[in-house]
Amino acid sequence: MAHDHEGPLARLRRGHEELVLRQMRTHGPLNRAELGRLTGLSRTTLYDIVSALVDSGAVVATAPAPAERRRGRPVETLTLHRDAGQAIGIDFARRAVHVAAVNVAHEVIGSASAAHGAGLSWEKRVDLAARLVGGLAGGTLRLGALSGIGVGVVGPVHDAPATGAPTTGIPVTRASAVSSRAAERPGSPTADSPAAGAPRPHEDLPVLLRKRFGVPVLLDNNTRLAALAEATWGAAAGVQDVLYLRLSHGVGGGLVVGGALHRGARGLSGEFGHITAEPDGRRCSCGKDGCLETVASIGAVLDAHPGAADLDGFLAALPTDPAARRVLDDVGTRVGTVLAAVCNAVGPHVTVLGGELAEAGPALFEPVERALSAHLMPVSRPDIDLRPATLGEVGGALGAIALVLHDSPLLTRYHTPNSVE
Repeated sequence: MAHDHEGPLARLRRGHEELVLRQMRTHGPLNRAELGRLTGLSRTTLYDIVSALVDSGAVVATAPAPAERRRGRPVETLTLHRDAGQAIGIDFARRAVHVAAVNVAHEVIGSASAAHGAGLSWEKRVDLAARLVGGLAGGTLRLGALSGIGVGVVGPVHDAPATGAPTTGIPVTRASAVSSRAAERPGSPTADSPAAGAPRPHEDLPVLLRKRFGVPVLLDNNTRLAALAEATWGAAAGVQDVLYLRLSHGVGGGLVVGGALHRGARGLSGEFGHITAEPDGRRCSCGKDGCLETVASIGAVLDAHPGAADLDGFLAALPTDPAARRVLDDVGTRVGTVLAAVCNAVGPHVTVLGGELAEAGPALFEPVERALSAHLMPVSRPDIDLRPATLGEVGGALGAIALVLHDSPLLTRYHTPNSVE
């Protein structure tokens, strides 16, 4: 994790610790000589770092069995203590909370999700997250061993100039007509899109979580964290340039450029949902008209097809309902047109499409790919690589864990928002 208040020596030592732990996660149990070759650290520095990790319980030193010992000093094997360090990721989506946890060996301990109403307070969302975390791994998760919590939230996240606590760039919603689907429609006052003059709803979220779990909290945009997860373990693992778009109750995404997650000035990278898709369209929660979110979010799709009560009903109707297919064809065309504009600007190797709406499969992906092909520069058309996301609804929570561990190559040049200690 990034701590701006650390001095250079503390940062250097933390870097050495992370280097040792990374090699042990990659190679498994090692002795000190093997660690020295892999890390390049001097014997004195390595001894100091390993001793501190053993004293803290993060690493276990095991002497060989008597039958295996040779002459001279026994060679100890160093192993990660699976329960010594755990990290939790929480994604506070617009209508649900998703959690995931890993141990120090990067093994996923468990994940869980729960939906909630649009008006649920942040205190109750934190309570819900705590209950989900408490149920991970059959209730055996050792909360006292947590090393940190990564948190994804809706909207831009940037550093406060004085306090060091992250703040959010949640837009103020202008007055707009509210339909029967107001809880899902962009532009209506919800817990994620407050009425004019209302305080930003999750300014105090890191503090609430810090009090609940007693560990540092790192906050970032949840769709950008989902992009990080897909580019680390998911559909675009190992790809250097990735464009990720999530179609859910909101629309957003993330960019991986040159093998690094891109955050942008004031945390504004990846706000693809606020690219204009329909110039004279509906008012968006950001204050503009016709943003992609006003036509490609779940609420917008349901408004365009009144016969469906919810997304499950809409998706179930696709095989036999021409009107539903026409709605999705129009949505896919607008999504593909916006994606083409971004692709022409940044040139990704892979474009990943995720979110609940992506579960429509070919009925969505085919019009997206047609629009991509129509609007991309001709030289780029043969290289279209559109992939469905693979990590599902917990992608944002898994990305939040990567943010806490900060060992993904995608984060080497990433400016992490200040943590709340």
